[in-house]
Amino acid sequence: MERQTALVTGASRGIGKACAVWLARAGFDLAVTARSVKEGEEREHSSTVAASNTKPLPGSLSTTADLIRAEGREAMVVPADLLDRESIEAAAASVLGEWGRVDVLVNNGRYIGPGHMDRLLDTPLELLDAHLEANVMAPLALIKAVLPGMVERGTGLVADITSSVAWMDPPAPAGAGGWGLGYAMSKGAFHRIAGLVQQEVGDSGVVLVNIDPGFIATERMFADMGDFGFDASAGAPPDVIGAVVAWLAVDGNGAAWGGTVVPGQQLCHDQGLLPGWSGPVPNPVDA
Repeated sequence: MERQTALVTGASRGIGKACAVWLARAGFDLAVTARSVKEGEEREHSSTVAASNTKPLPGSLSTTADLIRAEGREAMVVPADLLDRESIEAAAASVLGEWGRVDVLVNNGRYIGPGHMDRLLDTPLELLDAHLEANVMAPLALIKAVLPGMVERGTGLVADITSSVAWMDPPAPAGAGGWGLGYAMSKGAFHRIAGLVQQEVGDSGVVLVNIDPGFIATERMFADMGDFGFDASAGAPPDVIGAVVAWLAVDGNGAAWGGTVVPGQQLCHDQGLLPGWSGPVPNPVDA
C-alpha cells in the first residue's frame, strides 16, 4: 500500500495534537506544524490588548512528534507561523518535497493573541488583519498547495476546524462571556471555504468538510479563558475531535459529509468513537 500522510496545523497542543495522534493510530504518517517546537517556549498568548502573557503553555511539536512515533508512524516537524505566509507555503513545500503527497489536511491552527477577546473600539485594525491572515489566508495557502495532488489521485480529505461563532452571535460582549469581532468574522470567512471548494472539485473524490468541535477543554482554555467567562472544566476532551477526524479520513467515511458541517461531538457519540466518554457537552455559544 502507498504511504498515507497527513498535515495538521496548530499541532503543538489541544485539538491539533489530538488529531495528529488519532491519525497516526489510523495509519497515517504525520507532518505537524505550529510555532512551539520545544516545551517551555515563550509566546504571546494573551487574548486582550490590555495585558501581555508570555508564560509557556504546555505542549510542543516535539512532544506531539514523540506521541506519533509511539504509535509506530513517522513524524515530520515543520515549524511555521500562520501570520507568515512564506513560512506556511514553505512548510507545505517541505512536506510535499519529502513525502510527495498529503492525503489529509487538517486546518486547525488559528490566530492566538490580542484582539481575540477585545471589543471593536479597543481593537487596532491591524489585529483584525492578523485574524484574517492567520484564520483565512494561511489555510487557503495550504489548501492550494495540497489540493492539486489530491485531485490528481482522486482522493483526499481537507478538514477545517470551524466554530459556531461563524454563524451565531455571542451571548454577551467580548470579555464577559462573548468574543471579539476579529475571531468571529475570520471564522465566518474560513467557514465558507469548504462548501465552495467542494463544488469546484465536484466528483474528483476529494472531500472538504467543516468540523464544529463545540466546547473543548484545551490546555489554553484552562490557562487563559477563565478570565473571559469560560469554564474549561465543562468542556469535552480534545480526543473527541481527534477521533472524528481519523474516522472521516478512513474507509470513505468522509464522503457523505463533503461540503457540510460535521457536528464533531455528536458524531463521536453516535459512532462510539471514544469509549467511556459520556457525550456532548453544552456549548457556551448556544447559551
